[in-house]
Amino acid sequence: MDLPVDEWKSYLLEKWSLLPTSIQLTISTAETLGDIFLQSSSLLLPEDEMFLKRLSRGYLVGKDPEAPLFYREEGNKKFQEKDYTGAAVLYSKGVSHSRPNTEDIALCYANRSAALFHLGQYEICLKDIIRAQTHGYPERLQPKIMLRKAECLVTLGRLQEASQTIKDLESNFTAKPALADSPFQILQRNLHHLEMKIQGKKNLTETFPAALAKAFEDMDLRDENEQISSASSSVSLCTNPLKGRYLVATKDILPGELLVKEAAFVSVLTPGEMQPLHQPLDSKWSTRVTNGDLYCHQCLKHTLATVPCDGCSYAKYCSQECMQQAWELYHSIECSLGGLLLTLGVFCHIALRLTLLARFEDVGEIIRKLCDETSHKDVFLPENKNMVKTLKYYGQGESEENGKIVQPPIPGCDVNGKYENNYYAVFNLLPHTENHSPEYKFLCALSVSALCRQLEAASLQALTTGLKSSKLKAAATPEFCPDLDIWGVAMLRHMLQLQCNAQAITTIQQTGSKENIITDSRQVRLATGVFPVVSLLNHSCSPNTSVSFISTVATIRASQQIRKGQEILHCYGPHESRMGVAERQQKLRSQYFFDCTCPACQTEAHRMASGPRWEAFCCNSCRAPMQGDDVLSCGNRSCPESISRDHLVSRLQDLQQQVEMAQKLLRNDKLEQAIGRLLGCRHDAESFLSAEHTMVGEIEDGLAQAYAALGDWQKSATHLQKSLQVVEVRHGPCSVEMGHELFKLAQIFFSGFAIPEALNTIQKAEKVLSVHYGPWHDDIQELRKMKSCLLDLPPIPVGPSIMPGPHCFGELAHPGHAQEVPVGYCGIIIKKSIALKMPGSSFSGS
Repeated sequence: MDLPVDEWKSYLLEKWSLLPTSIQLTISTAETLGDIFLQSSSLLLPEDEMFLKRLSRGYLVGKDPEAPLFYREEGNKKFQEKDYTGAAVLYSKGVSHSRPNTEDIALCYANRSAALFHLGQYEICLKDIIRAQTHGYPERLQPKIMLRKAECLVTLGRLQEASQTIKDLESNFTAKPALADSPFQILQRNLHHLEMKIQGKKNLTETFPAALAKAFEDMDLRDENEQISSASSSVSLCTNPLKGRYLVATKDILPGELLVKEAAFVSVLTPGEMQPLHQPLDSKWSTRVTNGDLYCHQCLKHTLATVPCDGCSYAKYCSQECMQQAWELYHSIECSLGGLLLTLGVFCHIALRLTLLARFEDVGEIIRKLCDETSHKDVFLPENKNMVKTLKYYGQGESEENGKIVQPPIPGCDVNGKYENNYYAVFNLLPHTENHSPEYKFLCALSVSALCRQLEAASLQALTTGLKSSKLKAAATPEFCPDLDIWGVAMLRHMLQLQCNAQAITTIQQTGSKENIITDSRQVRLATGVFPVVSLLNHSCSPNTSVSFISTVATIRASQQIRKGQEILHCYGPHESRMGVAERQQKLRSQYFFDCTCPACQTEAHRMASGPRWEAFCCNSCRAPMQGDDVLSCGNRSCPESISRDHLVSRLQDLQQQVEMAQKLLRNDKLEQAIGRLLGCRHDAESFLSAEHTMVGEIEDGLAQAYAALGDWQKSATHLQKSLQVVEVRHGPCSVEMGHELFKLAQIFFSGFAIPEALNTIQKAEKVLSVHYGPWHDDIQELRKMKSCLLDLPPIPVGPSIMPGPHCFGELAHPGHAQEVPVGYCGIIIKKSIALKMPGSSFSGS
């Protein structure tokens, strides 16, 4: 995913192994990136390029004229099954393969508008209707979408426009009697009823945009830092030889305070589960849904109504504006290289895009440094006086100016000491050239070299065939660097930087049948981005900040109180609550090239005798913790029990398989069977696992889901509270994991009409989640809706209730935000607005 596909990696690693030792040594001991690139690229042979082209052709990224009909028919099947989301995605695939101004694209847009109408996305439905008409929707079918348009306008309360649409239809029928059998009279008869109904409704288009606007408003930094763009005045940039660059608190910081809000300088959508290479002929077109079908390739906004690039089927956007912006910034060059970029991986793609974006900044001195590395002294480059002045400071320590001693600025800062979100800051991120293995540098260099040769070929083709506009000519021919070797060195530098400086932009994706109140929820990597300011934060296995995302914007909040002068710390992935110290150290050493000495690692190294409580085995006789290495003995000195670790690990693996089978039964709605298997798993777990073991929590969580699906809210809450205890032991009472578990428990109490318990849990969940996400996160809005609904309820009599669950709110729109950590145990949570699916209450005395 980040690196090239396995076939290309294996091919290049074998090529490396066959090189003479002298050439390997030359590349291994090269002193500059320019030397590494030039030495490696000279070894790229035509047969290597042909092999790479064959791999690239395995991705269907062009427009296939036969695909729109296939996807339209598949979408129609989903539509008939009332799976309108699935239908919309398939119609979008048809749109992406259609040429502009054809009946194919018009029909796909029209069909998608019908699916969006049934999903209640009326504004987007109207846009698709306009798109269908713009691209030449057949006149014989116009009444269908005009009627749909009128219904949308009525539902949205835009009655004047709806009336005009009806009048236009009437005029059309009068002029063309052949259309008189159209059902427009039905809509006309119901129009008055719809007009009356709309008076009591709010405009449905305001809900999500208003919440999203408030979310961004809350994300605004109250006092922006004068030294660091995108950071609050509560932090300051420092540097020393051991830590490098880092951020410290300039004042006492409270939990939840927003410290950094930064848009990605570059982001590339992670392709997800792309169509496999070399598919059999009977599966030419895939119906599999990937990230690329659901998110805008420019702004990462979630959408079911993508707008495709006119030249390829891969790049899709949420709007015409995003498509145009992407085209002008980078896609005019990337468009013809889709298969190659998917083959070479996300890191290579980001490296190209970073270099393309550098065209829009005055980076002459940066490129001059690259020219020096590649011995290209004669390249004409623009100059920026501030940048020249800044770069002159580097490498010469203190200097004197106007009789005053001037300290060299921190790398990435301009001459005035300002650190900004720009290409200069990105360029100054460390590539760790000396730490990467020779094989890895060879792999990156040859991948970049192959990409450069394709860029050169594409540029020559564009110039020889002629381009339609001067803007496209400028895009096809790099303005600031006529020699692609310079681009190659820049891209190689960026590719090496990314292993330590790339940031995973994550989101929570939910799947599951609409008939089931249980949904699979898992954290997925939506995109990979470069955030120059976020990259300033050093790592801790027990950080004092929490990171989340809305679209391409990263926000960092204090997750605990931070004292003045204390360092602001971020977790790079290996967290103390998810990995043991040995695993964390290995991960950090191999990917980030350092040994962690944070307090969590130092403390844990001294208490490894029995391991963390959430991984501990217990004595079958007295329930005391088992201790030891290969052979475990009971921690209770009066108990003689002992057993081999391997035996217990084997039992744990068997138990894990049983739990996975139960979860599969749960997803297939075989609830009674799932409960029986989970109860058996719990009995088995009690004989050798500690009460706080992660597996115990997973079992209790599964039982909570099963009983919720049966509408037995009381049993569901009992089991969920037990799983909550495990989460608290492992992650802490104020962790984001705890917040998500409290959110689930609040849903259960809400659906079971346990009003005091629900209100108390809602308050706890809101308090925890607000620290990590701010007050306008969608889960917090859901909690507030639940609270408002419960407070407005009339008194409920004591005793079991047979009343239906509250119906005061429905499914909220899910923006493209991201959680820093997985939700729940197995990634399975209770679907929002549970009461809409399962009426009734099983709580007594509520």
